[in-house]
Amino acid sequence: MNDLVRGCGVALVTPFSEGEINYDTLGKLVDMHVELSGSIIAAGTTSEAATMTDEEYHQVIKFVIERANKHIPVIAGAGSNCTAAAIEKSRFCEKAGADGLLIVTPYYNKTTQRGLINHYKMIAESTSLPIIVYNVPGRTGMNIEPKTVLELSKIKNIVGIKEASGNISQVAEIIRICPKDFLVYSGNDDMVVPLMSLGGKGVISVVANILPAETKKIVDDFNSGNFEAARDAQLAMNGLINSLFIETNPIPVKEAMGILNMCSPEVREPLYPMSTENREKLIEEMNNYGIGLAGNVSK
Repeated sequence: MNDLVRGCGVALVTPFSEGEINYDTLGKLVDMHVELSGSIIAAGTTSEAATMTDEEYHQVIKFVIERANKHIPVIAGAGSNCTAAAIEKSRFCEKAGADGLLIVTPYYNKTTQRGLINHYKMIAESTSLPIIVYNVPGRTGMNIEPKTVLELSKIKNIVGIKEASGNISQVAEIIRICPKDFLVYSGNDDMVVPLMSLGGKGVISVVANILPAETKKIVDDFNSGNFEAARDAQLAMNGLINSLFIETNPIPVKEAMGILNMCSPEVREPLYPMSTENREKLIEEMNNYGIGLAGNVSK
């Protein structure tokens, strides 16, 4: 089965300017990732898709797909806690030219494990696109159990999972029981090498917004057999990665991007600008990692 994410996919932020989407900056970010990342995940959690209007969501999906221009895959976030809404999004993304879909578990109303299987089955039947299931119980309050992942893996166009439970034992069990060609991606930047050592394929990454080449290199080094280099790079990056999650994602990564002059740190309510104390911690970790104060994408 083809690696849809191509090892390292960036969970792309959405730059805002005075409350509106800044498409000029978004285009520059897409251009950067076309050069440095394996794929782009558009309109996912890190993009603040939950605060977009339907019109904005449609525009962002179409813009990123057109700007990437098939140079690298664009995987569209199409999840919802309403199955019918997720089906509608999935159909739109397929028509818009997305290469695949990332679909998070239903949140708030949640469901049972049997309900999860039915939810994903109905979505999969509505589209011909490959689907990556997204498990992030810290945000959704819902965990996909390994035996449920096994059942989902039997659905033809469900090709993989973004696993962000933080539970390495669960990841190991998923990889143990699922088909060898079922793709498992880390949803936690600090667990890329551990997950790949168990047979995982790569990462869908937040830190790649500011370190695209470095994050991709971890995956590439591991796949090339340079395990020590991948491990050392993972450990060197983990202090910075931890600082990107001291407040709700994407607040810290957008703050870092603002510091690096890559885009405005502006987030949409109910998200709130980073506290001064935590911003200082973020800057300290950026300095420790050796990131300069000027990025390669301007506002």
